[in-house]
Amino acid sequence: MTDLTRFYLGAHQPHWLWTTDMPLFVSHRQLARKVTLQRARCRWALDSGGFTELSLHGRWITTAEQYAEAVTRYAIHVGRLDFAAPQDWMCEPVMLATTGLSVREHQERTVANYLHLSAIAPGLPFIPVLQGWTLTDYLACADLYRSAGIDLTTLPRVGLGSVCRRQSTGEIATIVTTLSNIGLRLHGFGVKTGGLHRYGHHLASADSMAWSYAARREAPLPGCATHKNCANCLRYATAWRTRLLARLARHGRQQDLFDLTAEGLPA
Repeated sequence: MTDLTRFYLGAHQPHWLWTTDMPLFVSHRQLARKVTLQRARCRWALDSGGFTELSLHGRWITTAEQYAEAVTRYAIHVGRLDFAAPQDWMCEPVMLATTGLSVREHQERTVANYLHLSAIAPGLPFIPVLQGWTLTDYLACADLYRSAGIDLTTLPRVGLGSVCRRQSTGEIATIVTTLSNIGLRLHGFGVKTGGLHRYGHHLASADSMAWSYAARREAPLPGCATHKNCANCLRYATAWRTRLLARLARHGRQQDLFDLTAEGLPA
């Protein structure tokens, strides 16, 4: 893996961008609520909030132009943006039932949006995302990019969509391994610890909100008496991330996916 490698901690609280040095993964839906933006202390990546938008409306109501304008604002006023997800169309069965469209239609709309965003905002770091449900689907989506003149193997990052709710399974491990072996530098969206252990060495980067789900089931940390649980607690998130990276290092995965020294943590 290259020095572009990052593990992005999923964050509900966009103001963490100007309070922590950890790489963060922040949703556009949350960051857009901030009237005043500050310069980021950390590297970060932007989630478009597509799952929520499609779940609520069955379509994208935010236009590509509106989204590109928002990402431009973040790039200028927050800075340190590594990449931004496009307005992709997830392919989980529940999402297909919501939109009434097929996997192929979701893939075509995903590719079209990436091309459109890249054309209207060529200076912004949008990444292509592969959408599908089976390995055959993902390979077909890669073919759609190829037909549009996009060689995914030349890009620093390619997102892998529609895996976060099943990403610790053997099926997803096969998909990740296959796509990695054809030369794609994959970003895993919403990867939980099981997925990281199973196939993290095939990912160029990943993000995870697993810490928050874990915190909801536990009592607050000592000294965190002001909240019922630590699901939105930077202190808990920091400790969780440190434990995770140490555990992966013990199993020989740290050098493949995570660069601790580059992120200010002990190697």
